[in-house]
Amino acid sequence: MKTLFDGARIGSLSLQNRLIRSAVADKTFDGYVDESMIDTYEKLASAGVGAIITGATLVDGEEKLLPIATLCSDSFVPGHRKLVGAVHKYDVRIIAQLAYIGSYTATGDYGGLITLAPSPVPNLLTGTQSREMRLGEIKLIQKKFADAALRAKNAGYDAVEIHCAHSLLLSQFLTPHYNRRTDDYGGPIENRARMITETYFAIRKATGYDFPVWVKINSTDGIDDGIDEDDVMCLCGLLTKAGVEAIEVSGNFTPARFKPGPYFRDAAERIADENNVTVVLTGGNRKFSDMTAMLNTTNVHFFGMARPFIREPKLMERFRREAEI
Repeated sequence: MKTLFDGARIGSLSLQNRLIRSAVADKTFDGYVDESMIDTYEKLASAGVGAIITGATLVDGEEKLLPIATLCSDSFVPGHRKLVGAVHKYDVRIIAQLAYIGSYTATGDYGGLITLAPSPVPNLLTGTQSREMRLGEIKLIQKKFADAALRAKNAGYDAVEIHCAHSLLLSQFLTPHYNRRTDDYGGPIENRARMITETYFAIRKATGYDFPVWVKINSTDGIDDGIDEDDVMCLCGLLTKAGVEAIEVSGNFTPARFKPGPYFRDAAERIADENNVTVVLTGGNRKFSDMTAMLNTTNVHFFGMARPFIREPKLMERFRREAEI
């Protein structure tokens, strides 16, 4: 029987176990990694988690006034290199999650920035009004993701994860409610996914194919005119064909979050069954026994958690005791 504490691989990465700390927002000053952030990650690593995905790390310097870590220029690399070193001391892998926030921010104008979006549709969560992106701006944001990914590689990160979930900019390109474009980036899912696939290939061009790239997606947007199941499966097929090493399956805040057990299990299982790609299921993972059962009865073999590690710093110790029962 497979266990959560088996050594395992995701592409070229070797992990001590199958438990992953999924992203939690990191508050920093002026976008720089600080000692508090390093201390938090070192404690996670010393507890023995298999891998850590950083909080959303900004790719665009225009957004760096937000209190979030960034890799928008080379000046931020030394802090990230120090963070990576603190995690690697414990032979734990660390993945930089790259993001453009866009209208998910609480205001449409911070530091003089006009928030960009696929279409000029107010954000349902924040009310922020955005301006529709021009084609040149789409290509520029793709390049900024690629440049940030190269900086992450140079800082020593083991991989990057493209954040395409939770109503951030790339997620909005996938969502019919937010994406009402009539050009090559709107309409059918193949077009709505183009921003993600082109961003992925831009990163590959910058970093090379020896550097792992993961993608985080919504399995549901939690709204009537959001991404549907067929869209999700098409997207995952495109990502698998493109060569991503892992797809982290999550979703927006929906009633599903209030049911017991993993919130997005059904979608994750189908994605894992129909695609030759590693699936990381995040959201609602709480019970060691439930995750062990999934590991042995489905093709979902890795599990992401965030809040449990915050609520119970010694969670890994308890899980190890349960593994010995």
